[in-house]
Amino acid sequence: MRFTGERQRHVLEHPEMVGQLGLVAETLSRPELVVVTRLDESVHVYHRFYSTTPVSSKYLQVAVKLSSADTFVLTAFYSSRPKRGETVWPV
Repeated sequence: MRFTGERQRHVLEHPEMVGQLGLVAETLSRPELVVVTRLDESVHVYHRFYSTTPVSSKYLQVAVKLSSADTFVLTAFYSSRPKRGETVWPV
């Protein structure tokens, strides 16, 4: 999975995400929930709840685009609630 260059710069454009790349990696490797988005079934959103973040207690959500040619992080952000969609993990 790719998460370098332009995609990292995009995530870090959000002030609350500066210094959070370690938590992005943790969320990808140890998610509490993974859902497929309703609009694009090739996008999976990995979730992990953190009680302490730069913006209070929130879910870190990391959107990943899956394809046979390439898999990469689209974006990452904090949210008050999980993304809606079909749960693919845990099953």
